[in-house]
Amino acid sequence: MATFKNTLIQINQIAMDRGDEQLGVTLITNYLKLINEESERPKFVALYNSGVSLECNGSPIIPIFNEMEQKDVNVIACTTCLKHFNLLNEQQVGIAGTMMDIIDLQKVADKVISL
Repeated sequence: MATFKNTLIQINQIAMDRGDEQLGVTLITNYLKLINEESERPKFVALYNSGVSLECNGSPIIPIFNEMEQKDVNVIACTTCLKHFNLLNEQQVGIAGTMMDIIDLQKVADKVISL
């Protein structure tokens, strides 16, 4: 049986895939909502590049990330990326971490999914 146990989901942009950004935001919102409804969720979600904005003021994903954290999913955003986009003080959920933290998560994860 397939499982998300010890899975790291990496998100490196504000929207899922390329193309229409509004559609991409809808897709990533739906994806994370459905993942959150699974009986077994991923262990970690790592955000970098413009993906860090998904955990900051104004993001429609914040309530989903809040629920995921209550269900023991760790959300971590790249500090360098937060600084680059002037979002370091805009985080509403998750923690800021280093690229080394993300690399360490990649090392221990049984599976890595990049969006």
